[in-house]
Amino acid sequence: MAEIKVDCTNETCPVPLVETRKALRKAKEGDIVIVIGTHPASKKEIPMAIKALGLELLDIKEDGDVWTISIRR
Repeated sequence: MAEIKVDCTNETCPVPLVETRKALRKAKEGDIVIVIGTHPASKKEIPMAIKALGLELLDIKEDGDVWTISIRR
């Protein structure tokens, strides 16, 4: 199992979602994709996309303006 980090800090829509999708395409079954960002809309969009793709949303953490979303492929 691999861990893939996607750093989208200071990027705005649609970059974080696009980069998350790219990482998920590269990920193998069981891999964890960790997305780090600061754009508030993306924090809502990414979990919706994960649900639509039928993947597992593990965690959403917030530290000030920075959020981290963990997804299992």
